[in-house]
Amino acid sequence: MSDKENISNNSFVSYSKHQNKNSFIESPTKPHLKCISQVPSEKILRAGKILRNAILSRVPHMIRDRKYHLKTYRQCCVGTELVDWQMQQSSCVHSRIQAVGMWQVLLEEGVLNHVDQELSFQDKYLFYRFLDDEQDDAPFPSEEERRESQEELQDTLLLLSQLGPDAHMRMILRKHASERTADDLEIIYEELLHIKALSHLSTTVKRELAGVLIFESHAKAGTVLFNQGEEGTSWYIILKGSVNVVIYGKGVVCTLHEGDDFGKLALVNDAPRAASIVLREDNCHFLRVDKEDFNRILRDVEANTVRLKEHGQDVLVLEKSLSSSRTSVQGASSSHYKYKVMSGTPEKILEHLLEMMRMDSQFTESALDDFVLMHCVFIPNSQLCPVLMAQYPFSVVSPNEKLDYTLNNKRRVIRLVMQWAAVHGDHLQEEDVSVTPLLEQEGPSTGSLASFELMSSKDVAYHMTAYDWELFHCVHELELIYHTFGRQNVKKTTVNLDLFLRRFNEIQFWVITEMCLCSQLSKRVQLLKKFIKIAAHCKEYRNLNAFFAVVMGLSNPAVSRLSQTWEKLPSKFKKFYSEFENLMDPSRNHRAYRLTVSKLEPPIIPFMPLLIKDMTFTHEGNKTFIDNLVNFEKMRMIANTVKIVRFCRSQPFSPDSPLASKNHPEVRTYVRQLNVIDNQRTLTQLSHGLEPRRP
Repeated sequence: MSDKENISNNSFVSYSKHQNKNSFIESPTKPHLKCISQVPSEKILRAGKILRNAILSRVPHMIRDRKYHLKTYRQCCVGTELVDWQMQQSSCVHSRIQAVGMWQVLLEEGVLNHVDQELSFQDKYLFYRFLDDEQDDAPFPSEEERRESQEELQDTLLLLSQLGPDAHMRMILRKHASERTADDLEIIYEELLHIKALSHLSTTVKRELAGVLIFESHAKAGTVLFNQGEEGTSWYIILKGSVNVVIYGKGVVCTLHEGDDFGKLALVNDAPRAASIVLREDNCHFLRVDKEDFNRILRDVEANTVRLKEHGQDVLVLEKSLSSSRTSVQGASSSHYKYKVMSGTPEKILEHLLEMMRMDSQFTESALDDFVLMHCVFIPNSQLCPVLMAQYPFSVVSPNEKLDYTLNNKRRVIRLVMQWAAVHGDHLQEEDVSVTPLLEQEGPSTGSLASFELMSSKDVAYHMTAYDWELFHCVHELELIYHTFGRQNVKKTTVNLDLFLRRFNEIQFWVITEMCLCSQLSKRVQLLKKFIKIAAHCKEYRNLNAFFAVVMGLSNPAVSRLSQTWEKLPSKFKKFYSEFENLMDPSRNHRAYRLTVSKLEPPIIPFMPLLIKDMTFTHEGNKTFIDNLVNFEKMRMIANTVKIVRFCRSQPFSPDSPLASKNHPEVRTYVRQLNVIDNQRTLTQLSHGLEPRRP
């Protein structure tokens, strides 16, 4: 049935309800879905009003009475037209999916309503109505309101673009499991990768959870989710807010926050709830897994787990999953099982991966790539060589062995060794211990404004990026692994990574130093503008590491407290800086930054501290060995993060150089020899000297 038929047959059967003041139309065939918030927030109410007034001012025909199947539906908009209009208004709206999420923000707070009361905005020929148009005497915008909508439209769209991803996620989670598309499941899965409570679960389990998780929200603090002694029916994960764990006779024993989970023990043990859970604050959001789905996933995991034993002990644990492939018989589709290594002894993992290697496959697509990248954690080079030699048949082929089989085994080992040499080549040779020179102990006493102000912001950003790329390109993938597992444990150096990470701090303190050593207020305002422009150019060059360093330097307390300086900053630059801060927002595990990076093509210089944090999160949340077996699922997750660095460097850095200027060599030298004060107390004292604290 088409969408239009759905509208006519289901959505508008209650048209008579338009005649009263009710904001919604109740569908007789569908259960009531409540809004996320009982009362819309002021900023979302304002956003809805700005968008409605902008539409009525520019394209008033979009909001009109519409006739369909001999019925009239007053003052409605069409979903596809709303998406089209929004994409034409701002460069911050990159795709139709993003626009859907932005409209979803209004829909889930009741500022925009589907005529059938569904809380899922769709890019289809479906009818929606603004809250102001629910009344018979809906006001038309005055001249003052038209002017305000013109002035505030871009800020409103920017706000919705920041809130849209979370709203889109909630929209997907509120769908029935059977209605979720493959894209929906992938979006949920990506979200689950960054939830602390799920970090120890396998990829397969996370993908299973993506299909059954249910979104649940509660508006008021004090709401009791369940009581001690009740039957356990669900497992909960906190998406937003916090809860108190209460035990009879003891009161509140602990508080759980975003990323924590509760309720699983009662399901695992099939026992009553051991405590009561009470909302600690308003507007809490949860992911819920019901008992039936929880038990099914556990059963499926065990049923699809294959264990290879030797002498009564597990030596290899595989996970079986269905893989669809094309057969050679008339192109028919067939299904077969593939096996993914979950854990095992190093020898058995290698043996299995070699057996499964297809000579015609891309090496980077196989688990062998993960093994080559991560083996230093669980089997050093000195032990790997004998294991590989054991897999390479040197003996004369017996009559019972096929020559092709033996040759294929040799080819597999040789292919692995070639990849091993390609990844570890520089580290396979013994090298003298690298000596990292110390930074100068004393920082500068005067700023470099005299020479710095003669340099163009784009020149500075370009040469910073060129130098940062040199440092980033020298970081070996293995250094990330050594840093994560502890260089003292693997007895390896991470000098290139250390240098690159130190560069981040150097840029950050350079910004603070220059601001705090600039004594004239007018010069300081110009310097602040220059740093904001440098940050913008770094972002343009996809140097996100330097971009973060500059913006974090400006947000340092020694700079952010300079109120006289910030007050004189033009509003245009204040807006730029606000956008930069939004991109750096750490909430939801830096979702804003991750979404931005996902749209970029290499070369990229990523925000390295966040990648380090991701690997540390995976490392500390998962054991390296489980029952004396290598936890290869952990190796795979860390390897995936390392491969992000590989992707960022998959293309050479060759942006268009700014027009050559007479001080081009000076700029290049300047950005490579930044003089900084890295003592926060000294910087704070300098800052107070510039602008003493107001009484």
